Amino acid sequence: MYKILGTDQKVYGPVGAVELRQWIAEGRANAQSQVQAEGTAEWRVLGTVPEFAADLAAAASRALPPLPVMAGGSAVSASTNGLAVAGFILGLLSLPSFCCCCLTQPCAILGLIFSCIALSQINRNPMQGGKGLAITGIILCILSLLIAAAGTMFGIANAAFDPSIFQ
Repeated sequence: MYKILGTDQKVYGPVGAVELRQWIAEGRANAQSQVQAEGTAEWRVLGTVPEFAADLAAAASRALPPLPVMAGGSAVSASTNGLAVAGFILGLLSLPSFCCCCLTQPCAILGLIFSCIALSQINRNPMQGGKGLAITGIILCILSLLIAAAGTMFGIANAAFDPSIFQ
């Protein structure tokens, strides 16, 4: 007979070995669960009790999902999200030093949209790569839009203080 210390710090049991094996199979107990054998005062980690080693190993192997396999038999590799790449490239092109000013804002807006969509897709599907590219694309696009806004504000302020530029 055994007592189990639950994650809620409540003591469950005493239960027999058969019921404890069922708890392991159900995921209610694992190798880190604290167990006390009847007649002892010491609490031990369940993973150190040899009687349950096979049950814990079987439960651990069931807990890990198998890797998805393609028709050819090889494991699916992580691919980079195409929108993340596009958002990053548009973010680079949106910087004023890389592109003429007439394309800066459209590149920045499209890059920001592509990067945000890519980041959303990557968060939903962790098998895709490119999270860093998407985040960098967002940062570059926002930076480019801020530079363009500052330039516009500077131009407006300059025109307000020097009306002679319109003559």
